[in-house]
Amino acid sequence: MRATQPSVGYDEVYYKLGRYTLGKDAVNKKFDDWCEANGQLEAASAGSGARLDDPASFTCELPVGSETKESVAAMKTVVVGPGGSLYLTDGHHTLTSFFETPDGGPELHVRLRVVANYATLTQQEFFKRMEANRWVWPRDPEGTLVPVTGLPKSLGLSRFQDDRYRSLLYFARDIGYTPGTRPFQEFFWGTWVRESRAADLADWDPKSLPSYLDTVEKISRAQSALPANSTVADGLTAGELGALAEWNAGKAADKGEFAKLSVPYAEAKPGKLAYALRYKDAHGIG
Repeated sequence: MRATQPSVGYDEVYYKLGRYTLGKDAVNKKFDDWCEANGQLEAASAGSGARLDDPASFTCELPVGSETKESVAAMKTVVVGPGGSLYLTDGHHTLTSFFETPDGGPELHVRLRVVANYATLTQQEFFKRMEANRWVWPRDPEGTLVPVTGLPKSLGLSRFQDDRYRSLLYFARDIGYTPGTRPFQEFFWGTWVRESRAADLADWDPKSLPSYLDTVEKISRAQSALPANSTVADGLTAGELGALAEWNAGKAADKGEFAKLSVPYAEAKPGKLAYALRYKDAHGIG
């Protein structure tokens, strides 16, 4: 499995790993994520001995063969490249989390949705087509172009650089913008954060829940304040990149998605940030 981006937001992966290993869900979220990625909606059941690397040990809402348009649309996507190599165009964070979790790893099986087959193209023709379709993100966390030949040739956290802006934008989902409008959506927004300096990040402490929340709020409020026709990055507008017309969908800070994000780990249903920070603390990650 080859990557089409040189970096991921480590904190998004840490959230997923925290949820998988320190979670408080009745059914571990990793089974929901696997079932969704496999085109089978969410998990229906998983016993105490269930493992990701043993799909027979848990069940999904839809059996294989009963997929719907909705369930297929939620699958992660690949393009078949020269020689039959598979290039992942969506799902780097989810599949890297599967790679890193104890009952996952590089041999874990999950189905992927093929969006194009360019197996007969040369390498140069292939990447021209990928760039034309905006199915590759050849920029490092500082926005510098990197050669497409240098993109990771397999998954796993160690293969990727950490893009902290990408993490910020993940946690701002449904607070400052609606996700899912196009591939690499958060990277376009990350470019805007880095280049426009729309919010002051000087005091951001990624190890502190209050500081992280404050920074997500600053970024997401700046997103929702943008006119829909204003250019964000690479000619794409705020509207095309899903900016919400009202911050937190018009709800107060103690309501809606921002309130969910704010819940500390001590509560019964911790927020995503709490899981990420708890996982980093448990593993001595700075």
